[in-house]
Amino acid sequence: MKKFFVSFCLLGLIVTAEAQDLQTIITDAEVQRVVGTLASDEMEGRRTFTKGIDKAAAFIAAEFKSYGIQPLKGSNQYLQTFAMIRPKFISASGMLNESALDTKQIIAVTCSKALQLSEKSGYEVATIAKGANLFGEARKYSGLTKNTIVLVDTSFTSSFGRLAQLKGNMFYSDKSVVFILTTETAIKSITIDAKHDIQEMPLANVAGMIPGKTLPNEYIIFSGHYDHLGINSRNMVNNDSIYNGANDDAAGTTAMMLLAKYYAATKNNDRTLIFAAFTAEEVGGFGAQYFSKQFNPLDVKAMFNIEMIGSESKWGKNSAFITGYEKTDMGKLLQGNLTGTNFTFYPDPYTSQNLFYRSDNATLARLGVPAHTISTTKIDVDPYYHKASDELSTIDIPNMTQIIRSIALSARGIISGKETPTRVDTSSLR
Repeated sequence: MKKFFVSFCLLGLIVTAEAQDLQTIITDAEVQRVVGTLASDEMEGRRTFTKGIDKAAAFIAAEFKSYGIQPLKGSNQYLQTFAMIRPKFISASGMLNESALDTKQIIAVTCSKALQLSEKSGYEVATIAKGANLFGEARKYSGLTKNTIVLVDTSFTSSFGRLAQLKGNMFYSDKSVVFILTTETAIKSITIDAKHDIQEMPLANVAGMIPGKTLPNEYIIFSGHYDHLGINSRNMVNNDSIYNGANDDAAGTTAMMLLAKYYAATKNNDRTLIFAAFTAEEVGGFGAQYFSKQFNPLDVKAMFNIEMIGSESKWGKNSAFITGYEKTDMGKLLQGNLTGTNFTFYPDPYTSQNLFYRSDNATLARLGVPAHTISTTKIDVDPYYHKASDELSTIDIPNMTQIIRSIALSARGIISGKETPTRVDTSSLR
């Protein structure tokens, strides 16, 4: 009984210490400072490929440094730089089975300025037959993992040209995919000559880490996207053209940052904690896609993606919802660590919006990682979503502070290694 009493007292001291740290580190003033900076006019709406987003990245990196967290393994900086490739079509010509191909019959998805191939080039051959889902099938090849020639049935003549959208933004690859509109279903001989002007568009996530004490090779990711829509002079609100994105997603990025600050101060994580501010979410989720490729998904035990927590949820204060709640038991684990508090995590009530696969958690979730987005926004009626009115004045700072504190408390079992969420069943995605 005496041992039990001592253990109970020690647990009480730990919980009390955690509560004190939460109260002193994650404060209303600090939440307002960080979200206010990210959503300020100085950041010019943080649009991808602008000076405004570069300013935001510099601010986040400076905050990470002040918290004392480390850059990711193998890096000496917090900026995780990469580039998107934009090929601009110049010309295309070719022959298939000794018949000339019209330019409109060829779409080359490539990062090569001058692509030349023949039947001897070692390209795999695939077909998209009449009645198939053209774009669904075509996207299977858009990752450029193999050199492939795809013969597309002429029943898709009217929509074939839209496949050019697949080369709007790409990660660099030394592989190419060539779609050919034809009645042919096999290749005896072929020559293709395609030319593009290749433009590299630099991007950067901002990422840092706190190494785990006993499970350093098991990762927990906290994330939010720091890009938004920038400046739009054609859709001004009260003569304001800057889309500040206070809730979307300066709020989620702020949560990720203050969790980094909190965990860096408490130093009680057995698993390695990764903190990431993603770029280019609004234009296709490219930041999260690049970031996710740097990890073995089996090593990632959970992902807390945080997006739009600056308002009350449909249940009021002290609540949030978790997308894909039913896909793993992560939500139940989080709620279990909130016993005795008045905070509740609910399942996503907006399932028709498909939010689980619309945010930056999706790439890892598709690979089986229990990767979920935490949010509060009433997405079906949000009056500020993707509007210039999404400003700091719309953010409920005290409620947002409580949400961040609750995420920190709810994650205790997972970051300590005592709890591991079940993984997403990906069998239906194959």
